[in-house]
Amino acid sequence: MGKNRLRISPVTAILAVIMLGLFIGTAFYTDSQKDIAAAQTEKELPVVGSLENLRSLLEQYGQNNGRLYRGMAVDMSGAVNNMKSAESLPAADQAADYSATNVQVEGVDEGDQVKTDGQYIYQINNNLVQIIKAVPADQMQLVNTLKFNDQNFTPVDLYIDGDYMIVIGNTYIDQPTYPTDQSNLRKMPAYMPPYYHPNTSLCRAIVYNIKDKQNISQIRRLVLEGNYLASRLVDGKFYLLSNCYLDYYSIQNGTSDTDVTPICKDTIKADRFDAQDIKTIRYFPGCITSNYLVAGSIDLQQMEQPADINTYLGGGENVYASTNNLYVALSQYNGGVIQPYMKSESTTSAQTNTKIFKFSLQNAKLQYEGEGQVPGTILNQFSMDEYNDHFRIATTYGETWREDEFTSQNNVYILDKDLKLTGKIENIAPGERIYSTRFMGGRAYMVTFKQVDPFFVLDLSDPAQPKILGKLKIPGYSDYLHPYDENHIIGFGKETVEASGFNGVSTAFYQGLKIAIFDVTDVSQPVEMSKVVIGDRGSDSELLRNHKALLFSRDKNLLALPVTVMTIDQKNIKASSANIPEYGSFSFQGAYIYNIDLQNGLQYKGRITHLNDEDYVKAGNYWNATEKSISRILYIGDNLYTLSPAMIKSNQLDSLQEKQVLTLQ
Repeated sequence: MGKNRLRISPVTAILAVIMLGLFIGTAFYTDSQKDIAAAQTEKELPVVGSLENLRSLLEQYGQNNGRLYRGMAVDMSGAVNNMKSAESLPAADQAADYSATNVQVEGVDEGDQVKTDGQYIYQINNNLVQIIKAVPADQMQLVNTLKFNDQNFTPVDLYIDGDYMIVIGNTYIDQPTYPTDQSNLRKMPAYMPPYYHPNTSLCRAIVYNIKDKQNISQIRRLVLEGNYLASRLVDGKFYLLSNCYLDYYSIQNGTSDTDVTPICKDTIKADRFDAQDIKTIRYFPGCITSNYLVAGSIDLQQMEQPADINTYLGGGENVYASTNNLYVALSQYNGGVIQPYMKSESTTSAQTNTKIFKFSLQNAKLQYEGEGQVPGTILNQFSMDEYNDHFRIATTYGETWREDEFTSQNNVYILDKDLKLTGKIENIAPGERIYSTRFMGGRAYMVTFKQVDPFFVLDLSDPAQPKILGKLKIPGYSDYLHPYDENHIIGFGKETVEASGFNGVSTAFYQGLKIAIFDVTDVSQPVEMSKVVIGDRGSDSELLRNHKALLFSRDKNLLALPVTVMTIDQKNIKASSANIPEYGSFSFQGAYIYNIDLQNGLQYKGRITHLNDEDYVKAGNYWNATEKSISRILYIGDNLYTLSPAMIKSNQLDSLQEKQVLTLQ
């Protein structure tokens, strides 16, 4: 009698081969998921660990998500003139009679090109830092100028904290062309765009003792490989973040783990660069790119302590910080690719999500606390907010140019302290996108736009049941929203008109700069109670892109912003067959100053320029000589100061009478 034999059908054999292939193909993925789950249970991000694992992560996530070698967007925008939440407004200028940088969250300072301590003005100017004695206003004088030994260093931001000044900027190390051996492979970048030149970028923060303005001394340098992404200063603790592009050439050919990790330096510890240990580098699950987010922090009150430096594979895009936590938001693209518009069932849309990684700020250290995810992508840091242990975020999903199920929609999501979804409002203003958002305590204000400006008032007081309270549709849009008090908010943007563009299609065309005060006392019926329009089509202000350009004080009834004004000579308007509004010609650059209150709204007070008559004659239709362009306005006591690279002017605040001109160049 023959032995029993196991009989396998052809179908079973094929299935077995397929299952074996799937098992082998997903073994790494399964192990990684186990590592991720275990790490997240312990509130720790998973570790890269080795060069081999780094290669696997980049290959797997790059293929699955289509994000390998994708450059990161850098956003350094951030606004409230040290104002509190809507529950406890107003601002910090009550305690000190000088203006502070316009920041998003009270108690969380942000770097800017100009700072003041009420006696001195500190200004980044043509790769120098100038210290100006500003008081008395009619006796201003330049008392010191800091030059940098590194000619490649470009200062970007300043902080002033007591006797310390921090200067942040980018520099680079010159590198030769492609190496002929393996010794210098780690310096070659992962992605080489047309503007590539073979240098290693470094983000540098230099701390100075400025107690003696005539004898300023350098205390320490914190240097992180990569490009400056963001920074914050909270209660004497300084946090610095950079985006470091991976060295793809080294990933493929490197012989050691140190070939592929960022280099950093803290001169308190040692005046040398050290490569980060790959065994301590963690990664953002689902958001792997060929970028590192490098985070360094120092305690200015314990200057002898070394910096805390951490590296995360995945890079960084937008950063929001409260006094207790810091959030890093990353875009995540999964699935299909957005196709050109067509009315067919084959039309697909990319699944766009935003991943949020939360870190607590503990003793000048970042401690990972968890992660969350919401549909859509965000505009900037003002799309995020923390309030009563909840995180709120506004996103846009889809595209405005589509007219199918993938047309844009706008959403607000509320997450709990563990970044789990608590409540949401979706499908706000379909076909439009978010132009600005401002969270204020239990409310949020949102501006969307396509042809008119719907201004939405949202009730977020119940995190589980957020709702729309009211909306207002008006011409124009707001790029930036700034709180006045709990029932009034100021919008800065552009006026618009509807006109028939090419092919007779009705289109909204932007016009001059628009400032408007919205009254939301009756939340169901918000009102535009006051507005002004500055100039004609082409007029612009840095404030529309950078909130730090705004000067606002409710106590002083003061609002000021830098403006470039373009105007149209009505006598020379040319007829256009497409009925497209014309651009204006250059007529003014400087500061516009307004009085502002709830009884009279916005009242034009005057304007200040650093240009003389000859400059205006030379300008013609355009103005490009930025050395005399006012970029910041501040006040100290009863005096207003306007700053450009070429000069500082001081004027009496009430009358705007000029007191002194200090030439800086």
